[in-house]
Amino acid sequence: MTRSIFLIGGGKGGVGKSLLSMAVVDFLSCTDRAPFLVETDTSVPDVYKTYQPEAGGELVNLDEREGWIELVNLVEAQPESTFVINTGARNQTGISNFGRTLSKALPQLKRKLVVFWLIDRKRESLELLSDFLEAIPDAEVHVVRNMYLGTEKKFELYNGSKMRAAIEKNGGRSLNFPEVADRVTDAMNKGRLTIAKATAELSLGDRMELERWREECKTMLSEVAGG
Repeated sequence: MTRSIFLIGGGKGGVGKSLLSMAVVDFLSCTDRAPFLVETDTSVPDVYKTYQPEAGGELVNLDEREGWIELVNLVEAQPESTFVINTGARNQTGISNFGRTLSKALPQLKRKLVVFWLIDRKRESLELLSDFLEAIPDAEVHVVRNMYLGTEKKFELYNGSKMRAAIEKNGGRSLNFPEVADRVTDAMNKGRLTIAKATAELSLGDRMELERWREECKTMLSEVAGG
C-alpha cells in the first residue's frame, strides 16, 4: 500500500498546527498506518516529545537545505511508515527556498504529499498558502479552518476567494478542524499526554469532551485520508 506524507502547514504561529499534527498521528495510529513524526519546530518540539516514544520521530531543521535532504532520506529509509510533518511558523522561508527537494523526490519515493494548510481569518494565511503552492506545486492541498478561531461563516476572506475555488478545482477540500475545550488541551500539555493516553487518564468529563473531539477529527480526516 502506498504511504502518504502528511504535511501540516500554515506559515504562521497560533493557527493550530501542533494540535492538528497530534490529531493526524492519532488517526493514523488508530487505522494501523504506522505514523512517524517529523518535528521541524526544533526550538520547542512539544509534539515530538509527546509522541516520539509511542510513534517514533525525528527532529529535522527545514530552515536549511540539509534538513530537506535529511527528510527525503528518512522517507526513503522507512517505506512502511506514514510520515507526518509538523512544520513551524518560521519554516516558510525554508519551504520557499528548498521545498522542491521533496517535491522532485516524490515520484522516486512513490509517495503522495498531502497537505493540511491551517488558516485563520486574516489575509496573510491565504498569501502564505499561495507562496507554498508555488514552492511545492505537486502537493494535494486541503485548507483547514480552525473552529477555535470562529465558526465557518466567519472565514469570509477564504470562503469567497479565488484561492478556495482553485483549491477545490484541483481536488482539495475545505475542512473544519473541530474546537476542543481549553481545559482538555491544557491538561494534555501539562502532562505531555498523547491523545490515546489522555482518553484513559483525564477526569471523566474531560475524557468525554476529548472523545467527542477525537471522533469529529476522525470524521474530518476520513474525508481525505481514508478510514
